[in-house]
Amino acid sequence: MSQVSDLKKILDHDADLSLLKSKIEASQQLADTQEPSKNNDDFCIECNDQKAALFCLSCEEAFCEVCFQIVHRAGKRKTHQTRSFLPEHILEQVSDSNPDPNLEQAHTTSTPDEKQSTMHADQIDFNNLGNMITAQNQPDFTNWIINRAKHIPLRLTPKERKYMRLLEATLNVSEYTDKIDILLYGDKVKRVVGQIQEICALLSGLLLASDYKAGQALFEDRQFDENSLIFQKIFEIGRRYKIMNPQKMRNTYGKLMYMLQDSVSPEVQQILGFNLVLPIKNVYDVLKSYGAEHVLEDPYIAVATQEIIPEEKPRSQIQMQIKQKEKAIEYLSRNYCTSSCNQELIRQCLYSISDNHAFLRYNRDPCDKMLSFLIANFDPTSAESNELSLSITSGYDGARLSHSHSNQYYYVFQTLTLWREILHELYMLWNMADDDLLSYKNYYRLRDTGQGLNRVQQCPRVSRAVHTILNNVQKKTQKWIGSSVIHLGDKNVPNAFMFIDKYNQIAMFLNPIVKCVDYINDLEATTKPSTGLANNPIKQSPDGSSDENLDKNASETNNLSAKSRLQSVLSGKFSLNPFEMLSSIDGNRKKSKGRNLIKDSDIDKNAIRAYVDYAFGGPTVLRKLILSDFFRHGFDGSGADNFFDAGSCIDGRLTSSWNWCSQIEKKVYFPIFLLSGFVGFNGEPDVFG
Repeated sequence: MSQVSDLKKILDHDADLSLLKSKIEASQQLADTQEPSKNNDDFCIECNDQKAALFCLSCEEAFCEVCFQIVHRAGKRKTHQTRSFLPEHILEQVSDSNPDPNLEQAHTTSTPDEKQSTMHADQIDFNNLGNMITAQNQPDFTNWIINRAKHIPLRLTPKERKYMRLLEATLNVSEYTDKIDILLYGDKVKRVVGQIQEICALLSGLLLASDYKAGQALFEDRQFDENSLIFQKIFEIGRRYKIMNPQKMRNTYGKLMYMLQDSVSPEVQQILGFNLVLPIKNVYDVLKSYGAEHVLEDPYIAVATQEIIPEEKPRSQIQMQIKQKEKAIEYLSRNYCTSSCNQELIRQCLYSISDNHAFLRYNRDPCDKMLSFLIANFDPTSAESNELSLSITSGYDGARLSHSHSNQYYYVFQTLTLWREILHELYMLWNMADDDLLSYKNYYRLRDTGQGLNRVQQCPRVSRAVHTILNNVQKKTQKWIGSSVIHLGDKNVPNAFMFIDKYNQIAMFLNPIVKCVDYINDLEATTKPSTGLANNPIKQSPDGSSDENLDKNASETNNLSAKSRLQSVLSGKFSLNPFEMLSSIDGNRKKSKGRNLIKDSDIDKNAIRAYVDYAFGGPTVLRKLILSDFFRHGFDGSGADNFFDAGSCIDGRLTSSWNWCSQIEKKVYFPIFLLSGFVGFNGEPDVFG
């Protein structure tokens, strides 16, 4: 329940409402009687794990706020009237003590389609976008960073990085899941214990090879339970490192979590004799354990933890910000250090918070940019042309949904907004996923999900948090299009580990798209439109096409309007090989035998602009072509053969986007992705560093 409370603080941040609730709770302790409810324990009739907050007069049942919004989101239920579930005399006491009408309005609930609670796409400023959910009541930075620090993992020390290398080397050679997650008759507990002991033995041997004194201490008694603390620390380091670096440990993190998941089983614990799981170290708990948590309340914390972004800044400004940050870190570490908490630990915590900002910029900010691209390039009410329309029809071009241009616009807008909010709270969700996976009370079942054998396990903490985020997004967006089903603990998303892995992929496929669009914008800003290919005719193509045919294509294309050029591109009317064109535009340039031989320094931007003008009609048309194709076919319900695996559900929206990514090589604009530096949607190489 404390984790759910923390979630409410992070998502709501309503100081007035918090004051109201604290007074209500204080009054409840003094009250002798309470209004009877349908549920004797005064819990929500739907979820049975949250205190009821609203009483529906039509249903005659009590709900918590989240369940009420989900159950009464559409249809006739949307018009149901409610009243507070709390006793009337308590509300009268609160209203008398606090006559502010805004507080009363914040507590009472009207119909869900209040205009003040809706958010239109064109009302968002993406230059200074904070948490979209809490735009109306922004808390100060101090309260935000304190709540945030409770989920920010602590940065690894140099000694911990050495242990991290040993752990990754051990997991790379381990075959844990190959030997455990199989359908085999026999005692699984003994197999699990044997594999865990084998991993611990490998770790001990590597530790002995890297540090003889430390390794020698492990081998004195030759008992694993005597060295359980060192194993707990090493495995905790691996989990903490993965949260801070989602693109790392792609092949080993699953082995680690599944091994720890088996190790907490009471049957395994009885034979193994020791525990392998420690809570993940976070910034707030570390500072609080040393009595230095007040450093988070210092006004200089914002300067000390800021991320210095060099884009569009002069060198002098960057140097000034670096010096300001260094001075702020030195000031805080010197003023808040104690005999037990040295300056280096304070710096480590401050750097960890800075890592959080870098994490958000890489994972969350691409969603903000894609939202800004959607708003800047498309009108929500009507399409610019048939070619740039976002409308989709089930059965055509692989789509499995039917949306008009307007509905598809808001469908994409809501999806990107939801992704943005989930990624904004991914640290919190990851900690909850860790708790769900490693709970000894939460058993899993080995099941064939259609993609091999997977561990199907319920995710109560993650499910509650994600439903709360979804509920807040639905309340703040103008209208909700599509299904609200969240797959967790089923064959689509078997467990919390799979959920986290799915949402880690969003930045991997959005960043290349953002980079390509930024490349096109830069090309448009730094080059002039091409007047045609008359001064630089294409002489010959690698496939042996004649000069006469190429000149004919060039003259024909130069006479086309931007709209007709787009139609020619979509119909494949002429060749779209930029490497052929760029090598032939400049006769003095050496011809390349393949695309990998062309470097950025060898390609003139003016030549690329000539290609873009020739093939697409200019950067503006090209940018809208790429974005419209992604917004249309990246959110069309494709990627599976039924509406449970794909479609408009929360998980299915990700499936459709990945299906679009798998077909990028077939797109007419794929050469532009290559010219922008695109190498794939797999992110950075999985190498520890």
